[in-house]
Amino acid sequence: MAMASATSSLTILRSPSALVSTLSHASKMLMRSGSFQPSNRGNGEVRKEEVVIVGGGIAGLATAVSLDRLGVKSTVLEQAESLRSGGTSLTLSKNGWSVLDAIGVANRLRSQFSQIEGSEDGKQLRSFNLLEEDPSQELRGVERRILLETLAAELPKGAIQFSSKLARIEPTSEGDISLELADGSKLHATTVIGCDGIGSPIAKWMGFHEPKYVGYCAIRGLATYSDGQPYEPRVNYFYGRGVRAAYVPVSPTKVYWFVCFNSPSPGPSTTDSSVLKKQAKELVRNWPSELLDIVDSTPDDTIIRNPLADRWLWPTISPPASTGRIVLVGDAWHPMTPNLGQGACCALEDAVVLAKKLAGAIKSKDQYSVEEAFRSYGSERWCRVFPLTVRAHLVGSILQWENPLVCSIRNKIIIPKLASLKPMLEHTNFTCESLQEEKQ
Repeated sequence: MAMASATSSLTILRSPSALVSTLSHASKMLMRSGSFQPSNRGNGEVRKEEVVIVGGGIAGLATAVSLDRLGVKSTVLEQAESLRSGGTSLTLSKNGWSVLDAIGVANRLRSQFSQIEGSEDGKQLRSFNLLEEDPSQELRGVERRILLETLAAELPKGAIQFSSKLARIEPTSEGDISLELADGSKLHATTVIGCDGIGSPIAKWMGFHEPKYVGYCAIRGLATYSDGQPYEPRVNYFYGRGVRAAYVPVSPTKVYWFVCFNSPSPGPSTTDSSVLKKQAKELVRNWPSELLDIVDSTPDDTIIRNPLADRWLWPTISPPASTGRIVLVGDAWHPMTPNLGQGACCALEDAVVLAKKLAGAIKSKDQYSVEEAFRSYGSERWCRVFPLTVRAHLVGSILQWENPLVCSIRNKIIIPKLASLKPMLEHTNFTCESLQEEKQ
């Protein structure tokens, strides 16, 4: 499971849908030295960039690396003062690994994280051997921090600009896009790619509704065992009434876990790890003791709680993925619940598909080709992400059932007798060719 959350204040002028004006607030942060680009804050200069990516998460960095492989440079604006270290772990299926192979970083990650061999449901409802059922599958848990660091290391010096919170965006009389940051610095971009997460202000400007809370929350963590974790490389699931949990080893020393629980409202936001651990242990207190041990073995800085939400991109109703030369990628466009483990994988797919189309358009020297490339990207990816969003939502609804009778049917009939692994993994059948060979 994986879910990213991002919020920001943004003032948009002359939007294509409605005028949005909000107060921006941010304090000035010190820039990290080294390979990261300082902004032109406060000196009145307006820098010109061809491609600006807003957001330095998985979607933003993967898009930047993909473009770089194709010979297109970009600037990544990240509002945090460094790479995001928050979040725990996420699972990447073979479609995600196909993308990481294409951009040339997969093997560096494979060497650090264990391959998951199968899954097992609590109380032996059902056990799957992943590779026996589908030898083409590849499933690994990956620490979000290490994935971001690996992608960032592939970018040229100066590509990432930290402490760069977007405050204002508007078209210029020359046809560019003006971006003003919270510190007052400005830049003009020919193309803007919004990778600013589930709370994307750019998506709001483009007319998208806020992601809708689905009725349950998740507490997640990454347990650490300095002397080596004792668990087999399998996903272990446990189901209750309105609550479920799972854990999976991600490396020889770390185990990722989550607890999902029904809640009528998203509830108050809390980052107090002692409170979150207590709540997680209370939810699984009657389940196998290893769950309690895993929660207890979780460092405070790796445990988080999030309400889960998604956005259904209804045809003819939802806005398109792009407006002019501004386009959305990943959670900024299609946030989905993590029930299929496809949020990060789809963001990676978006990155390579968009990069190929955009690189071709830029090299054609025709600004209208960029807009056509974005429309083509939106049409192609909508056919992929909308069904996955709906399917993930429905799977989550089934797994969060509370009624004792329907839970009994789920546990005694649906999971042990009707569920078949291979058809359930058809959505991972996405491949892409290497981008390394296409770099100029």
